[in-house]
Amino acid sequence: MTADRTIRVLVAEDQQAVRAGLVLILRNAPGITVAGEAGDGEEAVRLTRELAPDVVLMDIQMPRLDGVAATRQIVGERLADVLVLTTFDLDEYVFGALRAGASGFLLKDSEAAAVVDAVRTVARGEGMIAPAVTRRLIAEFAGSTAPRSSDVSRTSAEPPPGLDELTRREREVLGCLGQGLSNAEIATRLTMAEATVKTHVSRLLAKLELRSRTQAAVLAQEWGVTAPP
Repeated sequence: MTADRTIRVLVAEDQQAVRAGLVLILRNAPGITVAGEAGDGEEAVRLTRELAPDVVLMDIQMPRLDGVAATRQIVGERLADVLVLTTFDLDEYVFGALRAGASGFLLKDSEAAAVVDAVRTVARGEGMIAPAVTRRLIAEFAGSTAPRSSDVSRTSAEPPPGLDELTRREREVLGCLGQGLSNAEIATRLTMAEATVKTHVSRLLAKLELRSRTQAAVLAQEWGVTAPP
């Protein structure tokens, strides 16, 4: 997305008061417009198909179709990037949304500025996770304990086949993703153009068969892929 293009957001939240608050925050943010509102997961998927937003701000627990299933459909059809809202810093739904391809996670009690920044970050194609979620998420994936749900279980003891297919540069970029660096920060760290970083990210996601850089960040932590100092 170009810097001067307005970011179109669909707000999917079943609690009307919370949804109204999010809509107000986003409508007051320069360069962002609210394309639509949804009160359940099925409506979120339908409106995403109809309105073609850039980002869907998705509540993780909703009626008719939960946020994980709705995210899976939206990302699977490549309709939009999904920024998931959650009440807790870690639960089985967060893992499910990660597997489904969510581009970011944000706590519902985040300040207005954090919500706006998160939407802009995801719209740029850079995944983000609220710091409180990041610490717990990486600890769970990299530790010995895993969630019990099959949808969110830790990957197998064998590394993904595509990991060995990455070039040296792609592994370095993957390591930077694991540190939560943005494309601009990776470009500085590895002394390359930001456009080149985007290319490497796209290629490594394809090789690893991942849907988002957030998934790549967790994989890098899980398998000890490090970035150059």
